Amino acid sequence: MTENGTTEDSPMLVADPVRPEETGLLLDMARTFHSEDGHPMDAAAEAATRASVTGEGHAALAPTWLLRHEGRVVGYFVLSLGYSPEHGGLDAFIDDIFLVPDIRGRGLGRAALDCAVESARARGARVLMLEVEKHNDRAYRLYASEGFVDTGRRLMYRHL
Repeated sequence: MTENGTTEDSPMLVADPVRPEETGLLLDMARTFHSEDGHPMDAAAEAATRASVTGEGHAALAPTWLLRHEGRVVGYFVLSLGYSPEHGGLDAFIDDIFLVPDIRGRGLGRAALDCAVESARARGARVLMLEVEKHNDRAYRLYASEGFVDTGRRLMYRHL
């Protein structure tokens, strides 16, 4: 594994924390990602995404990175940090991971995942979790090939 989270034979992808001047670019990609998955962003989601850039308050629990390939921003990911007695301490959840459509199919999804794994590991997370839409078989196969295990549990939520 190299410093940027890729293996020697995978495409080069660099993850950098989002800078405030890149917030608009992040929001554009986040809107695309959420629309593709069938759950467009509302005002609260957009505000939370903006806050993840500055890391103020609770948003410090959701560090966000832009992914660059050959100097071009091609995606992003968000880690949501938490604490899990079940897993023995700090955990991380890949809340979003996205590559722009024209760059997909080139092995960068694996490189993006490697960057997220390394970022979680660097923060001391003991386990990294993610969710994948039922219709996204391609992503599911990628995650499984990288050691992610289907827990057999049902992910549920309730708005508060």
